[in-house]
Amino acid sequence: MKNFLYFVLFMVIALVAIVIGVIIGDYASWYFAWIVGTAMIVLVSAASGAFFDAQEEDRRNGGTHQGRH
Repeated sequence: MKNFLYFVLFMVIALVAIVIGVIIGDYASWYFAWIVGTAMIVLVSAASGAFFDAQEEDRRNGGTHQGRH
């Protein structure tokens, strides 16, 4: 839940940056692409890391999935 709240906080900051970019000038689309692209890269990297950890944990347990929540 804490990570989700951080994500929401950063997305709010990104939206504020986008609004400021739109107000400032014609280059707002570049700011939008940069912020959305950066957020997507971070999310894909985090998901890949979590998936890799789950695979390693599964491998250490002999291939049986031990559900963790």
